[in-house]
Amino acid sequence: MRDRSGLAAIEFAIVGPLFFIVLLGVLIFAIYFGTVHSVQQIAAEAARATVQGLTEAERAALAKNQVTSIVGSYPLIDPNYLTVSAATSPGDANLFNVSISYDASRSIVFAFEGLIPMPPKTIARSAVVRRGGY
Repeated sequence: MRDRSGLAAIEFAIVGPLFFIVLLGVLIFAIYFGTVHSVQQIAAEAARATVQGLTEAERAALAKNQVTSIVGSYPLIDPNYLTVSAATSPGDANLFNVSISYDASRSIVFAFEGLIPMPPKTIARSAVVRRGGY
């Protein structure tokens, strides 16, 4: 009863799996939040690109072109699952809204579904810029 050899191994066998599940959860959510941040940054950059457009159609085209040109610099984003919509805000004609929707269901994050609580599979973010004046 006084022999304590192997005690650390037994403690690790009890605590180790829980520790690794928590560590995995932290890593998975870090990847997910990185993806969410990337989608928000893409929306913001696309909205800024629309400032130089004169018509709504031109602004929408500028937003989509900007997304196409920058999405490659975001390693967590697969451009095939990215949807861009750009239009004048229905509540205020002086605001132009760029919305990005990303289907993250094919991300590595969702490979662990069932092991840890999962965030939403669709990430939707938007950015708004004011037309003309201040």
